[in-house]
Amino acid sequence: MRHLGEQQWRFFTLIPKRSPIRILGYFSSHSKPDPVSKEQQQLLVDAISESLQNRDNWDTLSTKFSSANLSDSLVDQILLRFKQPETAKRALTFFHWSSHARNLRHGVSSYAVAIHILVKARLLIDARALIESSLLNSSPDSDLLDSLLDTYEVSCSTPLAFDLLVQGYAKLRLLESGFDVFKNLTDRGFSLSVITLNTLIHVAAKSNRSDLVWRIYEVAIDKRLYPNETTVQIMISALCKEGKLKEIVGLLDKIHGKRCSPPVIVNTSLALKVLEENRIHEGMSLLKRLLQKNMVLDTIGYSLAVYARTKQGDLVSARQVFDEMLQRGFDSNAFVYTAFVKVYSEMGDIDEAEKLIAEMESSGIDPYEETFNSLIVGCAKFGREGESLKYCEMMVARGLLPSCWAFNEMVERLSKIESVKLANEILTKSIEKGFVPDEHTYSHLIQGFVKGNDIEQALKMFYEMEYRNISPGFEVFRSLIVGLCSCGKVEGGEKYFRIMKRRLIQPDAEIYEALIKAFQKTPVLKIGRLAA
Repeated sequence: MRHLGEQQWRFFTLIPKRSPIRILGYFSSHSKPDPVSKEQQQLLVDAISESLQNRDNWDTLSTKFSSANLSDSLVDQILLRFKQPETAKRALTFFHWSSHARNLRHGVSSYAVAIHILVKARLLIDARALIESSLLNSSPDSDLLDSLLDTYEVSCSTPLAFDLLVQGYAKLRLLESGFDVFKNLTDRGFSLSVITLNTLIHVAAKSNRSDLVWRIYEVAIDKRLYPNETTVQIMISALCKEGKLKEIVGLLDKIHGKRCSPPVIVNTSLALKVLEENRIHEGMSLLKRLLQKNMVLDTIGYSLAVYARTKQGDLVSARQVFDEMLQRGFDSNAFVYTAFVKVYSEMGDIDEAEKLIAEMESSGIDPYEETFNSLIVGCAKFGREGESLKYCEMMVARGLLPSCWAFNEMVERLSKIESVKLANEILTKSIEKGFVPDEHTYSHLIQGFVKGNDIEQALKMFYEMEYRNISPGFEVFRSLIVGLCSCGKVEGGEKYFRIMKRRLIQPDAEIYEALIKAFQKTPVLKIGRLAA
C-alpha cells in the first residue's frame, strides 16, 4: 500500500467550518458534493486503507474522513483491500464504522463482500450477524444470494458462506425463502453441508411446516446431499408429529415382513409421498437413487415400482415388474396385491379384484384395511351394493375398520331400505370398535331412511348426531323437513325448519315448497307461520 504524502493527506482531513471552499472535489459540511474523479476516489481508498492498516480507532477515522463521500463502490474496494484472513477484522472495523459513525446504509453488495471476508477468516459469529442484518434490513428488491454469488470469486471466499446464508434464513423463520435459496444453490452445483440441511428441516418441523420438511428432504436426496443420523431423527419426529409413523411402519411390515430401520422408514415415506401426489416420473427417479445408495430395501423398491405402475393404470407394466420381483426370489405381499385390487376396483372389474383377494388369502396373505376399502368403494360405484355391504361387514368382523371415506361412499349409493338398515347396523358395530363417523356419514344414512319412508329412524340418526356433537348441515335438514312433510307430519317439518333458521342455515326453494304443500293439506295450520 503506497504511503500518502503530506499534500495528498490534507484532502481527507476535516475541513474547518469557517472555510466553505471546495478542495479537489471534497467538501465541507456546508457545501454540496461534486462528482469525484477516479484519481480522487483512489486517493480516498488509499487513505482510509492506510488508516485502517495503522489500526486507527473510530474517533480518528471520523476526524480524518468526516467529509468523505463513501459510495457503495468505494466501500467494496476498501473492504477488498482487507480480504485476507489476517486483515479481516480491519474490514469489519471499517464496515461498522462507516455504518454507525457515518450513518451509511450499506448496499447488499457491501454486505456480501464483508460476509465473504469474515467467512474466509472463520469469523463466523460476525458473518452470521451481518447475514441476519442484511436479511432483515435490506430493501425488498435486493437479493443477498445474487450479491454473494457475484462477489464470490473476487472475495476468494468459500462455500461455507452459502451454508451460513441458508442457516440465517432458517434462524429468522424465513422458511420459504430459505428453501428457495437452498434449492437455487444446489441447482447451481454448490454442495451444502448436512448441518445446513438439518438446520432447515429442524426449523421447518418446529414451525409445523411438515409439507416443507418433505420438500426440503426430497431436494436434498435429488441433489445427492445425503442424511446423517440427526437428519433421520428429525424426519422420524416429523412423521410422529403428522401422526403417520404408525401407518408407515405398519405398511413396511406388510411389505418386508419385519421391522425396518429408521432410515428405511424415512426414505420409503418420501418415495411413497411423491408417488401418492401422482408425480410418477419424479418418484421413480427418486426411488432409483435410493436403491443405488442402498437407502431402501430391494423388496420395497419393487413393491413401490408396482404401485407406481398401477397408479398410472399401466397394468401390463405393473404385472411385468411383479413377475420380475417374484423371479428374483422376493415374496409377494399385501401392499402389492392391494395396489392391483385398487386399480381393478376403480376400473369396475370387481370379479378380477375378488380373484386377487382369493389369491392373497390362499397364499397366506391377509387383506388389510386399504384392500377392503378399495373393494367396498368399487362395488358401490358400479352398482353392486350387496357385495359392498358384504365386504364392509366382513372387514369389521375381522377387527378391521373401514375408512370414513369408504363407508360414506358406500352408504351414499345405497338404494334399498334393507341395505340402509344393514349399513346402520355395521356403523353401530364399527363405532364400538373405534370408528369415527362424520357429518356425511349421518347425512347419507338420514337421506336413505327418508327415501325408505322410515322417518322415525331418520330422526334417531339426527339425535345421535347431536349427541356426538356433529353439527347437521343443510342436506340433513332438507332431508328431514321434506321427508316429514311428505308423510303428513307438517308440525315436525316446521319444527326442524325453525331449528334450521336459528342455526343460520338458509332453506332453499324445495324446503319452502314442501312446507307450503303440507300446510295446504292441513287447513288448520296457517301458511303465514313460515314467516315468523
